[in-house]
Order: sequence, then C-alpha cells, then structure tokens
Amino acid sequence: VQLQASGGGLAQAGGSLRLSCAASGRTYSNYVMTWFRQAPGKERAFVAAVSWRRGYTRYADSVKGRFTISRDNTKNTVYLQMNNLKPEDTAVYYCALDLGEFNSVAVANTRVYNYWGRGTLVTVSS
Repeated sequence: VQLQASGGGLAQAGGSLRLSCAASGRTYSNYVMTWFRQAPGKERAFVAAVSWRRGYTRYADSVKGRFTISRDNTKNTVYLQMNNLKPEDTAVYYCALDLGEFNSVAVANTRVYNYWGRGTLVTVSS
C-alpha cells in the first residue's frame, strides 16, 4: 500500500486548508486511516482518525470543532478539512493506515500503523 498526501501549504490564522491522502496498491475491505502531525522539535502527534467501513471518527482535543476527517471510499482517499487554523497547527502532516479494527484509544498510537505517507507541510502565519 502506498499513501500519497497532498494539500499542504501556507495559510493565515483563521484560514482553511484541505489535506488529501490517497491510498493505492493492495486494497482491503476495512482499515483505519489517520492524520498525525509533527511540529519542529516535537514528537509526532495524533490529529484525527476514521474507520473505513463504518466511518467512526476520533479527534485530538486540540482540533475538535475545527478539523473534520472524511473519506471517499470510491477514491480510496481520506481528507482533513482544517478550518480556523492557528499558528500552533504549523507542522508536517502525515497520513497513516492501520489494517486493524478501529479502537478509539489505539488510533492515537503511532506504533499500530502499517503504512505511512511522506507528509505534507502546513504553515500557518499569525
């Protein structure tokens, strides 16, 4: 499985961006796709996750009410709509895929993921 993330760029505080992550290669009937982010000098942190078959979601507290994760099953693509961006959202955003069942606790653990995309940079200016 290959994951290709796109959509990063520069935005002003209060603005919006939408990230996409397309999965290609071997397909599976159910899995979890998740966005993480890593700011300079910090560890990679969980942002949002979605289960592919049933659409369960989970968000980090820091993005609740501002970010929305969604998926398009026909395109094998997951999206992260980011609204009301803040300078602290500046980071490299990575998408990841877990072949296991959705678990609202485990989804935040980077070690459960089988595949990772390369990351896309989001910069939010104040």
